[in-house]
Amino acid sequence: MATLGSITPSCVPLTTHDLLAIGQRFGIDYRFPEAPDRSQPAPCVAHGRVMDVEVDPTLRVTHSDLDVLHAYASTSRRAAPWFLSVILEGHIQVGLGHQSFQLQAGDAFSAHFNEQTGLEVFQPAPQRLRILNVSILACTEPLSFSPISCSPINVAPPAAPVLHTWQVPQFLIHSLEAALASNWSVERQRLLWQGLALQLLAHGLPAASLESSDEEKAVSLPPGLTQRDHQRLEHLRQQLEHSPNQDYRLEQLARNAAMSPSSLRTKFHRCYGCSIFDYLRRCRLTQAQAYLRKGYSVQQTAHACGYRHATNFATAFKRAFGIAPHEVHHRH
Repeated sequence: MATLGSITPSCVPLTTHDLLAIGQRFGIDYRFPEAPDRSQPAPCVAHGRVMDVEVDPTLRVTHSDLDVLHAYASTSRRAAPWFLSVILEGHIQVGLGHQSFQLQAGDAFSAHFNEQTGLEVFQPAPQRLRILNVSILACTEPLSFSPISCSPINVAPPAAPVLHTWQVPQFLIHSLEAALASNWSVERQRLLWQGLALQLLAHGLPAASLESSDEEKAVSLPPGLTQRDHQRLEHLRQQLEHSPNQDYRLEQLARNAAMSPSSLRTKFHRCYGCSIFDYLRRCRLTQAQAYLRKGYSVQQTAHACGYRHATNFATAFKRAFGIAPHEVHHRH
């Protein structure tokens, strides 16, 4: 039976002792190069909460929401078939062997490591740091996420340590934020995080770990779409994701994609599972969350994200996230 719990159930100080205890539980060595005088009983390193969801014995999801007061570093020593981390807010430095990367909000990494080559992560300070981790724990069989009816997915670890960085699609960021804001029952939460974890694995695992033959590596396109269609649609999707505040018109978007408006509507939905303007709305609302957390007023956020009227924005935001935008603004 999956469990849903918290390492820190409410917004509390995290001391060096707290992190060392967490590290002992999960096989992580923590270091505090900028902490106050270690002669103090337990210097406070961060303030916030850490949520831990055990989806099943092979899959764990952890979300940390911290105000980092003093920089700290960690080395993961316990072997992990795969470990994925999404930076929702803030920035970190991650390294494995001779590789090292600076990552910020919207970036992610996937890693396979072992006791000999540990995963190194450095969290600078001061900053607000929100990270979502997905851990695939040791198993001897190809992973099957029962009891949901789905095909087993072989995500066996590679022979050598791997560190792969990638960017999280905006629609998936939106889904993660919505899940974190939800107040569903434990069982519904488990199913929700199970589905999101599968999506993160699909996007974040290196291709070589999922594909074993040339036939499997061939790009699978939805029926009725050519490779050129897919390239044009993907270019258009990225434009909406990176500039959602622009005033878009279907006719202009269709001209940019060299399609008729009706063809664009049909092919975009076939490719991404939603209408082009539903996708644009998701991008705008995800951007709005970031603005509200930075201290923008509801009115300022609405205008910055392409909404002409704050009331329309507030209605769309609450429908998407279950809370009013002024609640997010006041929390931050």
